[in-house]
Amino acid sequence: MEQSSPAVPAAPPTDAASIAAEAVPFDATAAKEADFLIDGFTFGTGETLDQLRIHYRTLGTPHRNADGQIDNAIMILHGTGGTGAQFLRPRFTDLLFGPGQPLDVSRYYIILPDNIGHGGSTKPSDGLRMDFPEYDYDDMIEAQRRLLRDGLGVETLRLAFGTSMGCMHIFAWAEKDPDFAKAAMPMACQPAEIAGRNRMWRAAAMDMIRTDPAWQNGDYQTQPVHGIRGATYLGIIAGSAPAFLQREYPTREAAEAYLKERVESAVPAIDANDYLYYFNSSRNYNPWPDLETIRVPMTWMNSADDFINPPSLQLAEAAAERMPTVRYILIPEDFETQGHSTHTWAKFWRDELVDLMERTE
Repeated sequence: MEQSSPAVPAAPPTDAASIAAEAVPFDATAAKEADFLIDGFTFGTGETLDQLRIHYRTLGTPHRNADGQIDNAIMILHGTGGTGAQFLRPRFTDLLFGPGQPLDVSRYYIILPDNIGHGGSTKPSDGLRMDFPEYDYDDMIEAQRRLLRDGLGVETLRLAFGTSMGCMHIFAWAEKDPDFAKAAMPMACQPAEIAGRNRMWRAAAMDMIRTDPAWQNGDYQTQPVHGIRGATYLGIIAGSAPAFLQREYPTREAAEAYLKERVESAVPAIDANDYLYYFNSSRNYNPWPDLETIRVPMTWMNSADDFINPPSLQLAEAAAERMPTVRYILIPEDFETQGHSTHTWAKFWRDELVDLMERTE
């Protein structure tokens, strides 16, 4: 089921169906929501906000060791345009958070932040529109750090888990603060500058919004729906799973009906300016030059059917050779994998998480 870098042996294959059979319904309403307020937050551009709000959810209870340090905190980071709430779906919770499961909330303190510009955290659509500070990943990571250390009293994470943008945040965190976590599991990204086709489809999506006459440089009276629709189409294709979609929608009529339903349900929830900031925030991400500084034990996983991070680039294998504490695994494509979104379907990778937690205990 997997492929790893030559330096590290792979674990035995995992049967996703048998793992899925172990799912136990988890009560996601147990998550507690709160806001952490940061006064006088300064962004990398030099811009400031008098107050930055970071919304977050928690599950479980912090545990302190003999030195009084919280030693069971797990931070789970969402992707571009997402929120911490995406990890409260059964595909994730029912295989991870219950009694005896890998991230059992009776044992671990789970932290699910909404990053800057996302969800319940401060964002352009709150009122500043295009006058909102031009945040980037470094700003997001600094806000995460402030939430953990100043807001929740967490100095070192037991585990940092992140998907897509959150995956990229983990690589950046690991270079900035090599001891920020005891273990890390980044899912669905590359530790390299967003370039080539990956940058092109993102730039095209942003251009669709900017060139919609209704956008009016961000001062629109109504949402520039035409531009948002075009950008949404691109996002759906980028995140899609070709084999799965071919099996589920094998006729022209079925495929078009599915696409229409996805777009019609997504467009009303999107703010054009928030969307532009989402994709612009990755503009200077590039951990590639300093990968050798990463020393946190890590299991890093990508999917073979990921349009955004195609394995044909062979970037991951080259990167893994430079990081001796990192185990790289490629999840092969089949008719069940979910493309880029495989990162939140725990049945495909739960055993690797178990292995990571055990070998870093």
